[in-house]
Amino acid sequence: MADIVLRVRLVGGGSMDVTYEDPAAGSEAEVIDRVVTLLADDAGVLRCRHGDRLLVLYARGVSAVEVAPRGAVL
Repeated sequence: MADIVLRVRLVGGGSMDVTYEDPAAGSEAEVIDRVVTLLADDAGVLRCRHGDRLLVLYARGVSAVEVAPRGAVL
């Protein structure tokens, strides 16, 4: 299982750091590809975590995604 930390900028101007885990991915690069593929579709949704909370991001509300090289502070 691979996981990454993403800084997500929302259409409304806010931003947040979330953790996304993909049990089927073998590497960080595969996880990044999966995130980009999901959010490229208008109907895409991404289940992730913000601290200890489950969060669902809808592709329509995301304006940018930044992959943290060493992880963001959650």
